[in-house]
Amino acid sequence: MTTSAFFDTNVLLYAMGLRAGRSLDPRSETAEELVSLGGLISVQVLNEFVDVASRKMKRNWETISQYLEVIESLCGKALPLTAEIHGMAVGLSRRHGYRIYDSLILAAAMQAGCTTLYSEDMQDRQTIGKLTIVNPFIAR
Repeated sequence: MTTSAFFDTNVLLYAMGLRAGRSLDPRSETAEELVSLGGLISVQVLNEFVDVASRKMKRNWETISQYLEVIESLCGKALPLTAEIHGMAVGLSRRHGYRIYDSLILAAAMQAGCTTLYSEDMQDRQTIGKLTIVNPFIAR
C-alpha cells in the first residue's frame, strides 16, 4: 500500500469506538472516516491498542482479535519495529522530548515515507523532517 498517512493508536481507538466513558464520541466518526481512507500503522500502534483495549476497556481476547482483523483489513500488515527504527526513536526522543513509545511511532512513520501522522497526543502541526503531526479532532 502506498500512502502518506500514518495512524497513532488513539485514532484507531476512536475508530473502533473504544474510549472510556465516551459512547457516541464525535471523534469516532472523524476517526472512522480517516481510517477508511487507508493508512499505515506499526507494531507499536498495535501493542498500545491491545493494551488499552484489554486493560482499560476490559475487552475480551476474542473481541480484541476481531478489532485487530478489522484494523489489518483497513491498514494492511503493521510495519515491524527494527533496531534502525529504535535508534531513530531514541534520537527523536532526545531532540523533541517525546516519550520513547511515541517516538517509535514517529520513527516508523518517517521510515515508511509518510508525510502525515494523525495523532491526538502529539504536538499538532509540528513538522519533523517531512512528517507533519496532525490532530484530526481539532476543528479547522
